[in-house]
Amino acid sequence: MFKRWLKAIEVYGDKRMLTMILLGFSSGFPYLLVFGTFSLWLKDAGVSLAAIGLFSLAKAPYSFKWLWSPIVDRVRLPLFDRLGRRRGWALFAQIWLMAAIWGMAVTNPAQNPVNMAVFAFLMVVASATQDIVLDAYRIESFNNREQGAGVAVFVLGYRFGTLFSGAGALFLAAVMPWEDVYKIMSLGALVGMAAILCAKKENEPAREETTEKRGLWQRGIGFLKKSVVAPLADFMKRPKWIVILLFIFLYRMTDAYMAPMAYPFYDDMGFSKIEIASIIKLFGIMATIGGTLVGGALVSRYGIVRSLMFCGILQGLTNMSFVWQAYAGHDLSVLMVTISLDNIAAGMGTAAFVAYLSSLCNKEYTATQYALLSSFMSLARDIFAATSGFLAAAVSWPAFFWLTSFMVVPSLLLLVYMIKAKVIRG
Repeated sequence: MFKRWLKAIEVYGDKRMLTMILLGFSSGFPYLLVFGTFSLWLKDAGVSLAAIGLFSLAKAPYSFKWLWSPIVDRVRLPLFDRLGRRRGWALFAQIWLMAAIWGMAVTNPAQNPVNMAVFAFLMVVASATQDIVLDAYRIESFNNREQGAGVAVFVLGYRFGTLFSGAGALFLAAVMPWEDVYKIMSLGALVGMAAILCAKKENEPAREETTEKRGLWQRGIGFLKKSVVAPLADFMKRPKWIVILLFIFLYRMTDAYMAPMAYPFYDDMGFSKIEIASIIKLFGIMATIGGTLVGGALVSRYGIVRSLMFCGILQGLTNMSFVWQAYAGHDLSVLMVTISLDNIAAGMGTAAFVAYLSSLCNKEYTATQYALLSSFMSLARDIFAATSGFLAAAVSWPAFFWLTSFMVVPSLLLLVYMIKAKVIRG
């Protein structure tokens, strides 16, 4: 048993993992620069709360990156093409990202709010573009057994990136102007650039050569067929593909549904903002990282199917720890246990689930298919979970968490059906 687990975790010693940590960092650090950290800068600059709320619209491209993912998947960039299709796009996006963050750094948000909004929007588009290509590069770098470990290490780097632009930026802001802080933050893109330039060039399909002369309209139609229609048609060739989409929608529902009510729950239990932040940042991040690494090893050891089943059950069970918290009330020791258990399960579930999504992608259309699948996954969080407040208002906190815990059952039953119908393997 020990030797088998040792063999399972050997994948973390692969030199590709260092590249994944650095690329994860590059993917993670931009987000807070238009979210929490950015909001604090705007407030310090005297920008009104209403305007700060409007600035949040700059994050919209993250939710619509699937719209231009076919371009990233199929179009080769001049000058950057020598690096390969994926690495070329990644380096282009990182240069664009650095320039946009620097543009934010040299703009006064109170005096030039429109310019700041433009730079913030451009930064998010660059970041979302980078996410498209890095997800594709990660998927194409590993086989199905290795996907969980690849996801785990990528997420580890992502967490380091958010610490850099979150806690790191706040520490810097205490001793220097925000403008200088953002100039330093722009240098975070160098981490990804170094990783991409040192990474192994990916294996690519041969270029399609044609002597046929076609007009602009014909070329446009041809691009749409190959880049948009073909990836969708390819996915729809899978047996019971609608069942697969339903499973993707349901699998993380337990966590997604309770997430909007977590902070109101903590507040009702009497926890201060400092207590919440300290415990979530300390125990939460450590538990998530640990859970993700364990989840990656689990996929490597037992495969995707058994990992999905085990992590799904675990997510439902650990959600019940919030029932314990509801009865314990303002008890920091219980909160530490609750946060730790929940984040360990969430980290493990993320590794197994993203590995599954990655396994669904045809490497001919990796960027497009993964962008579409991950966007569909977010529907649980962005749409259905919006009703969680109504349920929480209608029942007690213990009842709410009991109900959310059992929300894992439909996905587990669907998983059993998919296994018996041989819709899912591995």
